[in-house]
Amino acid sequence: MATVVLSPRDLAGCEHRVALDFGHERRRSAEPDPPGVQRRKEAAAEHRAMVRELLRGIHSDQPGAFVTVDADIPALERVDATLAACDAGAQWIWNATLPTDVDHARRGHAELLVRVGEGYVPIIVVNHRVSQRVKGAPLADGRPASMLTSPLWGWAPTPDPYRTPRPNRRDNLRLAHLSAMLLEIGRAASSEPSELRGGVIGVDADCIVVQDTGAMFEDYLEVLDRRRAIASQRIPTEPRRVSECKSCQWWVKCGPELEARRDVSLVASGNQASALTEAGITTVDQLAAQRGDPPENWPGNVRFTDVVIGAIAWLDDLDLVRRLDTPRVHRADVEIDVDMESYGEHGAYLWGTLRTDTTNPDEPAVYRPFVTWDPLPTRDEARSFAEFWTWLTAEREAAHAAGKTFAAYCYSQQAENRWLLGSADRFAGEPGIPSRAEVEAFIASDEWVDIYEAVGENFVCPRGKGLKRVAPVAGFSWRDDDASGEASMEWYRAAVALGGGRPDLSQRERLLEYNEDDVRATKVLREWISERAAEEIPHERDVLARH
Repeated sequence: MATVVLSPRDLAGCEHRVALDFGHERRRSAEPDPPGVQRRKEAAAEHRAMVRELLRGIHSDQPGAFVTVDADIPALERVDATLAACDAGAQWIWNATLPTDVDHARRGHAELLVRVGEGYVPIIVVNHRVSQRVKGAPLADGRPASMLTSPLWGWAPTPDPYRTPRPNRRDNLRLAHLSAMLLEIGRAASSEPSELRGGVIGVDADCIVVQDTGAMFEDYLEVLDRRRAIASQRIPTEPRRVSECKSCQWWVKCGPELEARRDVSLVASGNQASALTEAGITTVDQLAAQRGDPPENWPGNVRFTDVVIGAIAWLDDLDLVRRLDTPRVHRADVEIDVDMESYGEHGAYLWGTLRTDTTNPDEPAVYRPFVTWDPLPTRDEARSFAEFWTWLTAEREAAHAAGKTFAAYCYSQQAENRWLLGSADRFAGEPGIPSRAEVEAFIASDEWVDIYEAVGENFVCPRGKGLKRVAPVAGFSWRDDDASGEASMEWYRAAVALGGGRPDLSQRERLLEYNEDDVRATKVLREWISERAAEEIPHERDVLARH
């Protein structure tokens, strides 16, 4: 076997993936990425390019301070260029590639190296949030801030009372990996591992979040040693279904293996599967036969009976199992279904609505979208959101004035709430934009109903609670066979010409159709829960009695 050299990606996630990556003839790197993975990579590349230009602009008045290593030259030349920039004392080195450390099985690159004293601190740029604003007033009661940040113009770690961290183990391991590589070649800002630091620039790109890499150095070294042994095939691994399976190209190999041995991870995930395996429950059949108390170390946020029912449902090919004798969901005279479409972290470009007056069965349900086709991020997002909020508020007030009950519905309110509140914050003061307090009051009211939560209250969902999993059980189907959140990202790129060229108007129509189907699916599902689910879905007591 060739010498094992690990990148930061090999340190986190599925251990069996690492074993397959290094031990199988068909190396994963030779296979094309699934579309969703490719889109995320492209979005991350765009974000890194934006941050590069932002930093280049900030330091443009300091000739020679900001050095960019050409990403298109061979790896060894990038290493030479990085070391030459270090020798020249460059303050900021973009796209830094470090020498491969064969002895310790390490390779890696940092988006940025920042000179601190006689050495360098690694900075990585990621396309997710690494901090969040403190709600309310900043800490002012003598308590220490929970994190350090540094401005983009220089390395100046300072306690930050305005933010709280959003820890990410993958980021922390990568920074420890890079710090160890810098330490090995004598380029680190400190020769003491316990004093090592790193930084992360997240999707907001408004500061550098400072990480104490020294504090996790022992943990990192343990992870490195174990992953190195796995990659060298010295520690055996076996497949288990985990969250990353959905985007892993090894699933074509692992999936059939798990099915063949009826592995319990097919119906129980994460800590559930670990607790079951520790208790000797390794197959779906064994789990289906369980009754009574859960095994030791069972996660307290999951009802054990639900997982047993999930195993039975897997054996009997059931999509849903009813919890209640009579399913219930909040209904109203005027019902408005809402579905939001966003593009990554850049904003919400579409608020789709479907209005139904249940007191007048002859009145058709009307779909109405509020949309901007200016590429995100754009100030025109404020206009479309304001129009949506103004219309929704008017419908609510009109229903109340007519003596009718009102409810607005979404599917999994976490996404909608995030952009409702975020839009109120970002566009505060612009025409038609509600205050944060108005949005919070609406979200907290009984008139904002999450059908996702209603599904969970009424049913055990062995195949998942996603709308596209559950709505077909109620008889709904999407017009587009490729409809999905991942696919909509590609459609949006074409619709607004993010990749260049001319906007594809057909993809705009496709997005509107997809959004309309989503709100209609929520309506169909809600009505089905009220009217037919009790007759069509077996109750859990009957399912448990089968095995």
